[in-house]
Amino acid sequence: MERKIRILIAKPGLDGHDRGAKVMAAACRDAGMEVIYTGLRQTPEMIVNAAIQEDVDIVALSILSGAHMTLFPAVLKLMKEKGLNDVLLTGGGIIPEEDMKALEALGVGKLFGPGTNTQEAIEYMKNWVSKHRTYKVV
Repeated sequence: MERKIRILIAKPGLDGHDRGAKVMAAACRDAGMEVIYTGLRQTPEMIVNAAIQEDVDIVALSILSGAHMTLFPAVLKLMKEKGLNDVLLTGGGIIPEEDMKALEALGVGKLFGPGTNTQEAIEYMKNWVSKHRTYKVV
């Protein structure tokens, strides 16, 4: 079976800055992915429910508010509870290196900070999906 990578890009919490999320959404679309952008002010429950409904391979959170140590674990916990064990949780924003390491230790995928080349993030996601999914990525 072949299919395009499906990615859900979400802005959780009260953070209203969505330029980075929109840049990544466009870059992922241009890279051949199917992109679902949830918009601003999403709760962890809304994000996980959308991920289930859209049958995504990747959930990517954009967090600039400083709430990353709360929001990433909350989304990850709900993903596990709902059986989304083969879906990558990744994202980016203003996240200190030590917090990135702590989140990765919990099971969150690689995280990206400001100034990251979009191609670097896309290659990471494509590689992850090709290793963890049973279908061929087109």
